[in-house]
Amino acid sequence: MDDSARGRGARSFTKDRSVTTHKLAPGTFRRILTFARPYKRQLAVFLGLILVDAVLGAAQPLLFKLIIDEGILEGDRGMVIGLSAAVAGLAVVTSAIGLTQRYVSATIGQGLVHDLRSQVFAHVQRMPIAFFSRTQTGALVSRLNGDVQGAQQAFTSTLSTVVGNVATTAAVLGAMLALSWQITLAALVLIPLFVLPAKLVGRKLADITRERYELTAEMGQTMTERFNVAGALLVKVFGRPEAEAAEFDERAARVRDIGVKSAVYSRVLMTSLGLLAALATAFVYGLGGVLAIAGSLGVGTVVALTAYLGRLYGPITSLSNLQVDIMTTLVSFERVLEVLDLEPMVADAPDARTLPADAASVEFDHVDFGYPAASDVSLASLESVAGLPTTPGDQVLHDITFTARPGEMIALVGPSGAGKSTVTGLVSRLYDVTGGAVRVGGHDVRDVSQQSLRDAIGVVTQDAHLFHTTLRANLLYARPDATDDDIWAALDAAQIAPLVRSLPDGLDTVVGERGYRLSGGEKQRLAIARLLLKAPRIVVLDEATAHLDSESEAAVQRALEAALTGRTSLVIAHRLSTVRDADQILVVDGGRVVERGTHDELLAAGGAYAGLYRTQFRSQETAAALAA
Repeated sequence: MDDSARGRGARSFTKDRSVTTHKLAPGTFRRILTFARPYKRQLAVFLGLILVDAVLGAAQPLLFKLIIDEGILEGDRGMVIGLSAAVAGLAVVTSAIGLTQRYVSATIGQGLVHDLRSQVFAHVQRMPIAFFSRTQTGALVSRLNGDVQGAQQAFTSTLSTVVGNVATTAAVLGAMLALSWQITLAALVLIPLFVLPAKLVGRKLADITRERYELTAEMGQTMTERFNVAGALLVKVFGRPEAEAAEFDERAARVRDIGVKSAVYSRVLMTSLGLLAALATAFVYGLGGVLAIAGSLGVGTVVALTAYLGRLYGPITSLSNLQVDIMTTLVSFERVLEVLDLEPMVADAPDARTLPADAASVEFDHVDFGYPAASDVSLASLESVAGLPTTPGDQVLHDITFTARPGEMIALVGPSGAGKSTVTGLVSRLYDVTGGAVRVGGHDVRDVSQQSLRDAIGVVTQDAHLFHTTLRANLLYARPDATDDDIWAALDAAQIAPLVRSLPDGLDTVVGERGYRLSGGEKQRLAIARLLLKAPRIVVLDEATAHLDSESEAAVQRALEAALTGRTSLVIAHRLSTVRDADQILVVDGGRVVERGTHDELLAAGGAYAGLYRTQFRSQETAAALAA
């Protein structure tokens, strides 16, 4: 058995044997075959090359036999030269087949990886926001990386291993039986000597490998949490760098120790298989030599039989772990299919229409809303829990009714947790209502395409998210065909053009992860510039000025004036000026609109808004008066 065969066997036996007890979902295998359909021609070529390679590999020892028996022992130089040339030619052909096989295998494998990744990524992008609020980002990334890679091995590594090993074993056994049935039987008797140690050591290797993966995942999670800006800031402000370093060092040491164990057990397995192969070769040479001396076996036949041994035990040992290999790839495929099978709760209707270009009103018609059950929007495996609740959440909104006519501003005020952000999220159809209807331009948002709906709506949230790329790329995300003149016009209107012009790289400045190289007020103004570049008909401001200092808030307010001019807007208000300018104020408490009217009307009523004004807005009015 050669080193490469022993290496493949060692890797095979590191796989987790617990997958063999896993029950695959019905129809999994049939669905897997659908992914192979686009590559059926390449797969046919691939399998053909494997079979040809197995046959040519079995022919080589027969040429050795002929060289010795028909050439060397008979003193026939021409025979020796001719057969040696045949061996060389066979080696060239085998190498060419190997390269072609690798190319075809890579084409199939990488094609499958591309197909699966693209499908999973596109599918995840269609999931509702509730899905992302529950699932672990690392688990999703693992599906796109580890599980997709494992799934593609079903058609490359595992398929070639199964077909190749079966074909090689059949060809080798056939040739060996034709040369000497006695030695072939003796070789078969020795097979348990290879399989049993591989099973025993392999079981330990699988346990060690699983533990190493778990420890590496823990270490990776630590790095992910501590290396982002928020995590690094938390570590520094609490003064715990040394404690974090010590904890990481402990985990890294455990990974190191497991790595040493894994290396030792792998070497033990490979050494054991190599030693047994050497002993088997010695046995065949001894038995064959005795038969050759007795004249019942040719010398060339003995050499050929020993050459066949190296081609026999490797495939048989690998096939002994076949169930684990196959189930590992099938489970990876199932995990990918599990994500693809989770249907988005918010989806376009089959007959969804495009929202008309002039749609600019917003109407809530007796809207009720409760968050869906966790089992409807997520997967237990993506949350690292045993199971998900199947009971829907409590009702959050109750009988919300109001209308924002084109160009009007509706202000939402009320205590934290009252349901204001949920109301604004329903306008963009981040969730679907559980009762009543939300209409834009008179059209139920469930009847129009999500793309056309979101083209009509611009949103600025409390935490303006920026991608880790340039200012230009972040702005063009809203309108990819915008020119530089369009961008600068939006930046001017958002009160941030002077800052961008002062940067050494201007629009090509990289903002850093989540825009952390910018202040909160600067990020908010860039978010407003992005909204202005999009030029939506409807604007939703979800606490866009919360947690800003007075100077930043004033700059953002000036930018918002440009953003709101001539547009229908829903604003969760924290500024008195916003409330006073609103055409209608809705006081939301406990998921209900408890008061509505203009600023003056609600103050005169002396109800909930008047109390809110005294506690939240009067201080702003006093500060403004003193500043004047």
